[in-house]
Amino acid sequence: MTIKVGDKLPDITLSTMTEEGPKPISVEELCAGKKAVFFAVPGAFTPTCSNQHLPGFVASSAVLKERGVDVIACISVNDPFVMGAWGKDRSVGENVLMLADGNAEFTSALGLEMDGSGFGLGIRSQRYAMVIDDGVVSTLNVERGPGLEVSSAETILAAL
Repeated sequence: MTIKVGDKLPDITLSTMTEEGPKPISVEELCAGKKAVFFAVPGAFTPTCSNQHLPGFVASSAVLKERGVDVIACISVNDPFVMGAWGKDRSVGENVLMLADGNAEFTSALGLEMDGSGFGLGIRSQRYAMVIDDGVVSTLNVERGPGLEVSSAETILAAL
């Protein structure tokens, strides 16, 4: 079953890269008492993800925070080393938290996985963006096909 507006996010542990190495972080800890924007991409360093999706949220991070967003996080079914390297490559700094869902546990719990085996990618996340209020999904925009429309930073800004 796919997560929907009004559902509480599952408390799955993701990981992020720090100066000391990978650090686990629970979704509940990340969202408790906060407004968060999570956006997911099929893969780090892939064209649409690197050239449009992630840069849009980096560029919009100040406005998102002005509108009350406490956490902006990019999630991908990649390992924390890849997510950390991608964040450095794209100069995200402190603007976007880069989260690894290495075993697709979070993605699968949401029902938002996709099979990229035909392209040699294995199980990945669908492209989406969501607004979360204290752990509960208030906006959920899942792309129906390739490209970037409903999950862009501009679309999320318009929803806030």
